[in-house]
Amino acid sequence: MTDYDGIVPAIAEALRKRGYATLTPVQQAMIDSDLEGRDALVSAQTGSGKTVAFGLALAPTLLGSENRFDRAVKPLALCIAPTRELALQVQRELEWLYENTGAIFATCVGGMDIRNERRALERGAHIVVGTPGRLRDHITRRALDLSGLRAVVMDEADEMLDLGFREDLEFILKESPDERRTLMFSATVPRSIADLARSYQRNAKRIETVSEQKQHVDIEYRAMLTVPADKENSIINALRYYEARNAIVFCSTRANVNHLTARLHNRGFSVVALSGELSQSERTHALQAMRDGRARVCVATDVAARGIDLPGLELVIHADLPTNSETLLHRSGRTGRAGNKGVSALIVPMSQRRKAERILGGANVQAAWVKPPSADEVIARDDERLLADPVFSETITEEEGATIARLLEAHGAEKIAAAYLRAYRSTRSAPEDLMDVKIQPERPRRENDDFQPNTPPRPRSEFGPSVWFSLSVGRRQSAEPRWLIPMLCRNGNITKNEIGAIKMQPEETFVEIAQANLDQFLTALGPNKTLERGIVVKQLPGMPDFNAPPKERAARPPRDDSDFAERKPRAAYGDKKPYAAKSEAPERRVYKDDMAKADADVWGDSKPASSKKKSNASGDSKSWDKPKTDWSGKPKGDKPAYAGKSGKPSYGDKPKAKFDGPAGAKKKSFKPKG
Repeated sequence: MTDYDGIVPAIAEALRKRGYATLTPVQQAMIDSDLEGRDALVSAQTGSGKTVAFGLALAPTLLGSENRFDRAVKPLALCIAPTRELALQVQRELEWLYENTGAIFATCVGGMDIRNERRALERGAHIVVGTPGRLRDHITRRALDLSGLRAVVMDEADEMLDLGFREDLEFILKESPDERRTLMFSATVPRSIADLARSYQRNAKRIETVSEQKQHVDIEYRAMLTVPADKENSIINALRYYEARNAIVFCSTRANVNHLTARLHNRGFSVVALSGELSQSERTHALQAMRDGRARVCVATDVAARGIDLPGLELVIHADLPTNSETLLHRSGRTGRAGNKGVSALIVPMSQRRKAERILGGANVQAAWVKPPSADEVIARDDERLLADPVFSETITEEEGATIARLLEAHGAEKIAAAYLRAYRSTRSAPEDLMDVKIQPERPRRENDDFQPNTPPRPRSEFGPSVWFSLSVGRRQSAEPRWLIPMLCRNGNITKNEIGAIKMQPEETFVEIAQANLDQFLTALGPNKTLERGIVVKQLPGMPDFNAPPKERAARPPRDDSDFAERKPRAAYGDKKPYAAKSEAPERRVYKDDMAKADADVWGDSKPASSKKKSNASGDSKSWDKPKTDWSGKPKGDKPAYAGKSGKPSYGDKPKAKFDGPAGAKKKSFKPKG
């Protein structure tokens, strides 16, 4: 019998009705007498009962010594969650916990009709649950009055900061009364969370429950090592093997969610998708389909599935490996709740085994390294479920007896059993045939050695028949056996004992592979025959010639200089690039000759002065290139007169003007610009 001392009687009655035999560590910590009335910064993993925990902590602050709430006027508590689904889930949990207190709830989440929310706030609510953006919108529109607030709860605070809600959170906290109580729940406490807590909490108590291993007791972790080309087939076989009532498959991107959802739908699975690009209505319908049994598989991203609680979730599949250990625990925490057993299966391509081991080690999780379920294993599991089907233990009714007798008389027991078996299998997707994978035992990591088992290497003299391959990397690309061998083992599904001699060349590397593992090696490489870093693998017809001259890079093609004139020797120009002489440019010479001929035909020997402009270095005719005439020895009046359009006499015939400037000043000479 649980000790409910320190819990409001109405809340304790709800716990008894719900069947709570024991409280989780975080729930027990939140009803500690030392925490009463204080702020708290709580680290707790998903699935540890956080919602009930802060519901227990809020009760004394909101109810005091009373057992029921008074008439709702202004909100007394505000619960903030990062996503719409999590906010609605928090509301459902608090509703049954406060069922006997007469509490009235209101939700303010994005995607819902804001007018209905405003009307609910106007009618009054004791506890408001919402997302940061929509709550700020209601506060700005004066629809949500926080003046009577006694407590604020921030659930999944780290996720809200990651989603960019820091500005909204700070706005809400500044609008709240200073004497409020602030409870922050976060899976981790990075620096950003610590800074937010220091700014908006007073004398907060730090509660840590993350390190407890109780959360792993009911979850079975299985790391399924597979060939990269069989990744989706392994997911299909895992779903078929476990036949979970509810399963969730995690992908890293929205594109992967859409692709895998379409693939599973085509294979006959009742599947729904959950990603950020869906509307609120689509997300609500997807979750409801999972809850009422119309769908059994949910394909989701990490953010979309944050905080979602699907009842009876028995299987979690990591289609894409989580980015870190915390994400692994968040994903896996969807299953194994309330004493139920669950399976967390990681689909691990061979090239990502070390990454998976690091993530599992960081989460302090021991996983069983296994192969994905084969087609034969799936069919055998189906047969076990068929034989254990409760339908065989049901009593035959009178109405069924006559038909059964006719069937037995017409077809016999064997044909009837065969028909039932075919009907049973027709409702299920056929399993996929997977490539064989060798599972190496996990051992402590050694530098530059993350793939071989603890077996002694076989002597070179006993290597036996082999096939030679060429790798498109050599000494000039800093190729070394210490990283080529692990790469070949990861991508080729082999161990170091199947690798023979390695011969390094300047531009390529020759590698010897055991003949017995040839098909396995080629199958694992796939059709592209490419390793990591874009290294191409090519099978050779025989033993390569190690004494052949090394491959050289292709010579640069000669430059075509036919469009340029004959160049002068390089020494004549020094370091400068030579150019063709101006007189050798055929297009310019032809142009000048044609113009001169045309001028002679029109003007004869009396060519006008305006046409006597000299071409500059570029071949253009410019007026400022006109040569200066030497007038020395000639009287000024003999200068040729310039006759303008008006026919006036030129300035050369006018008398020189006197200088009327002040005494001692020098006359400035006029210099034309340019």
